[in-house]
Amino acid sequence: MAKRSPLTAARGALVSMVLLMIVMAAGIFGTTQAGGSWGPKLALDLSGGTQMILSPKVNGSQNESVSQEQLNQAVEIIRQRVDGAGVSEAEVTTSFGSGNNVVVSVPGTISAETRALIQASANMSFRPVLASGSGAATPQESRTPDDKLPKPDAEPKDNSDKNWITAELQKEYEAKDCTAGHNEDAENQDPGKPIVACSTDGTEKYILGRVELSGNDIATASHSQESSGQGVTTGRWGVNIEFKDQGVTTFKDVTSRLNSIRGQNPADPRSRFAIMLDGKVLSSPTSQAVISDGKSQITGNFTEDQAKALADQLKYGALPISFSIQSEQQISATLGSEQLKVGLLTGLIGLLLVFIYSLFQYRLLGFVTMASLIVAGIISYEAIVLLGWALNYRLSLAGVAGLIVAIGATADSFIVYFERIRDEIRAGRTIPSAVNHGWKRASRTILASKAVNLLAAVVLYVVSVGSVKGFAFTLGLTAIADLIVVYLFTHPTLTLLANTRYFGKGYRHSGLSPESLGATPLYRGAGRFRKPDEDYVSIAERRRAGGRGTAATAGSSCRGGSRPITSPRSAGTSWTRYG
Repeated sequence: MAKRSPLTAARGALVSMVLLMIVMAAGIFGTTQAGGSWGPKLALDLSGGTQMILSPKVNGSQNESVSQEQLNQAVEIIRQRVDGAGVSEAEVTTSFGSGNNVVVSVPGTISAETRALIQASANMSFRPVLASGSGAATPQESRTPDDKLPKPDAEPKDNSDKNWITAELQKEYEAKDCTAGHNEDAENQDPGKPIVACSTDGTEKYILGRVELSGNDIATASHSQESSGQGVTTGRWGVNIEFKDQGVTTFKDVTSRLNSIRGQNPADPRSRFAIMLDGKVLSSPTSQAVISDGKSQITGNFTEDQAKALADQLKYGALPISFSIQSEQQISATLGSEQLKVGLLTGLIGLLLVFIYSLFQYRLLGFVTMASLIVAGIISYEAIVLLGWALNYRLSLAGVAGLIVAIGATADSFIVYFERIRDEIRAGRTIPSAVNHGWKRASRTILASKAVNLLAAVVLYVVSVGSVKGFAFTLGLTAIADLIVVYLFTHPTLTLLANTRYFGKGYRHSGLSPESLGATPLYRGAGRFRKPDEDYVSIAERRRAGGRGTAATAGSSCRGGSRPITSPRSAGTSWTRYG
């Protein structure tokens, strides 16, 4: 395949740039049909949102005092949950001392799912099922007589032994009503004793044995569609959990015991184990096999969002403190539209100053700089809008500051490119050749510079929290946009301009004038060529010398001495010319 000419490659790059902008604009238009908008989503400091004040209570403790360490741990877990739910630019802080509260501020209106995600303790435990039945309370006349209540006659052999069921536990189980309004949880019950608990929907109640595994034994969690034994997806969503080393061994022992009970009597409820979340039975599957690798899946009537929320809760761990919502209110923007206008005005002033400097330094090439910055701005804006719809990214004032800083960083790429071209012109190359050779040198420098910028932005984004993340994100985004614009717009535009009469001939105000740059031509006339190490007085210097005889002196100095030179008159033939 024949190599494309520079002009053809330049036209193709410009077409690609236009198509990219059109595709991104079409994507934004598509989001507007699905409830999106042409404007970016704004963060808490620019648009306001919802503020929740959470009042804490220590799980499983009669002492209601809360330590600073517990609050800090809770804040970190809640922040991870909120970020995992796709809510960007949220603020989670403590107000230790007065009420020991946790303050959660979320942009916009908080959804019911996010509210539940923030408030839930996500305290998970695994208990064997000893008995199960309907969630409604047993009618008085149908309850077990006192003389027939269970009377354990031996110590329980394991956690599935019926000897755990005492008369008092049986009475509590029969009186329990798990229907609406009577399904109080059991999250603060002693993990070393059997309990009576309800399913999350209140349709079933259980007598459960001691806790055998807890949420602390879970290494990680994720969500996916449920698969059958043949590897075919069922369309239902489930939560995948993986246990830590000790949990793997314990879970293997539990499933071995339950599988043995199922083999003796498939209808025995003791072949099941209950997965409890915050005191309610989330699922109570029957053990179908011995699970030796510690990988299991929780299934139920989950939607995709519910499965993801539960997986996030388990992945980030249980809160050391259970919370109740003390207050919830809408808050106004801390900065507002006026501050946003000031930030945008600052950016416009910076853009104007860059344009003025470019015109002063590079003459008409300054318009190429301005056009490149405008294209980079359009690409960045479209990307921010699309990311706001796809990833719920919100633009904060720190992000606006990152965009303003990026103006200078982007203009620096163009300056590097222009200076390389000028260096090639000073060396005596023609303008089209100088553009091509200058690009080869400049592209390496630009790539190295943007790689450093992008690496710094990524590191800052990873290690920072809050609004600083917005600053780092926009820095990284604009670095990528800068590379796209330089390769697909700036270089192709200069390639095309270099092949026009005005810029290709290097007219005075083009910014590429050899005379203004003090260029030294390689060809000296009369079959002679300048050597790289030969002293030469430029055309500009000669003209500045004027009538003072400098030009004549320079000419004689160029002609002085005996220097062999090579003439292109005949290939492979060397002619010697003496001054």
